[in-house]
Amino acid sequence: MATASVAFKSREDHRKQIELEEARKAGLAPAELDEDGKEINPHIPQYMSSAPWYLNAEKPSLKHQRKWKSDPNYTKSWYDRGAKVFQAEKYRKGACINCGAMTHDAKSCMERPRQVGAKWTNKHIAPDEKIETFELDYDGKRDRWNGYDASSYALVVGRYEAQDEARRKYLKEQQLKKLEEKNNNQSGEAEVSDGDDDEDDLRIDEAKVDESKQMDFAKVEKRVRTTGGGSTGTVRNLRIREDTAKYLLNLDVNSAHYDPKTRSMREDPLPDADPNEKFYGGDNQYRNSGQALEFKQLNVHAWEAFEKGQDVHMQAAPSQAELLYKNYKIIKEQSKSHTKDTIMEKYGNAATEEELPRELLLGQSEGQVEYDRAGRIIKGQETALPRSKYEEDVHINNHTSVWGSWWKDHQWGYKCCKQTIRNSYCTGSAGIEASETAVDLMKANIARKEASEEMPAPTEEKKLATWGTDIPDDLILDEKLLAEALKKEDGRKREQRDERKRKYNVKWDDEVTAEDMEAYRMKKVHHDDPMKDFLH
Repeated sequence: MATASVAFKSREDHRKQIELEEARKAGLAPAELDEDGKEINPHIPQYMSSAPWYLNAEKPSLKHQRKWKSDPNYTKSWYDRGAKVFQAEKYRKGACINCGAMTHDAKSCMERPRQVGAKWTNKHIAPDEKIETFELDYDGKRDRWNGYDASSYALVVGRYEAQDEARRKYLKEQQLKKLEEKNNNQSGEAEVSDGDDDEDDLRIDEAKVDESKQMDFAKVEKRVRTTGGGSTGTVRNLRIREDTAKYLLNLDVNSAHYDPKTRSMREDPLPDADPNEKFYGGDNQYRNSGQALEFKQLNVHAWEAFEKGQDVHMQAAPSQAELLYKNYKIIKEQSKSHTKDTIMEKYGNAATEEELPRELLLGQSEGQVEYDRAGRIIKGQETALPRSKYEEDVHINNHTSVWGSWWKDHQWGYKCCKQTIRNSYCTGSAGIEASETAVDLMKANIARKEASEEMPAPTEEKKLATWGTDIPDDLILDEKLLAEALKKEDGRKREQRDERKRKYNVKWDDEVTAEDMEAYRMKKVHHDDPMKDFLH
């Protein structure tokens, strides 16, 4: 039984566990962590995530699925074939009776059985073999190429080359025999002249024979059974197994995808290779070129025509669909040419008109213009400046200059009146003087405020009014009455803000004192006044 040892759970705990697993699968709850702090995929089945009971696993983990038991004694080395360790001169006790080696007995001896063994003759004692013992791992036991010597393949290559050389010599001898028989029937000079031709023919025939042999080797045929009488025939198989497979062109994992079921590779496996050296550029290279692209367009036209109500089907009536597509292309070309002719008749064709003179294109001419020292024109006509397609020298709102002709303090404006508002009305020189006066007054107020902050005025016992300019200079305000007036003004403003505190019987006091007027002025704030921060 290969289940994890878990404690008993009640029905409620089991229900909560199931809800938690569903939330983890839906991504609403974080995944469970294993012993190493790694997240466990919630979609892994329980029989894989649960460890066997004999491992005493405290929590689900995938550690038991990995190779957690490793033996350092495992090796990947192989036997040293044919190695000898010791050559004895006489028979030893316990050695092989047949050959005299100490590493095996007579039953396991691989030498030829002797008529009289080495035990009695004490001659031709075989050397002791090298005995090795390995503890191979799982892969080492199943490696079919373990201990293989690649240099031994040179013998196979040499054997095949020797066969090819013998075949060529045999073919050459056969051709020479034919030439000798042919030369015996001809005279002396003809024999010499024909000898050279025959040698050339010999080379050509030999090349043809080699080429035919190679073609036969590359030719892949498949025998199939026909329907009549059980006879068989041969057809060419489209897949040549001697060619390099597509998936072997680029062994990079991130290269073009290969579909083994359909044997298709749509993308180019070697996009960076030289196009002149490549013989395969992906299946899409053939699908988007030649008649394949025309066939796709024919199918698309058949689908669109069927959707618009025409009775056409590419598979049911291919000839009709192709004829309809040809007529459609002819009508389309005629419509394009008609539209082109109509536009050319209406607007003309600039390509067929005469070319403009170079002096008009570049604004140059051969006309002579003479100037005086002051730059005035004496003779000739001044060159006209090129004008743009937009309207120029258009003035709005009585301005005499365009917008953007004046710049100050990171703002554009009009030069005629020095205003920075786009839709303002021009005020001329009067507006410039007024703006300069306002700027000077602002600078003076700022300087006065800074001076008053640096040198505060000494406190005086009398307090002058500041709510007007027509009051006499010797007006003195009472501080107690001014404080009462300020409280009274605060109460009046609270009543204005809160309608619930407004009284029904309103009494008007027509007698306003200087302290009341000063309190009203002090409590009144003009938010729209740009000079409110500079008032004293």
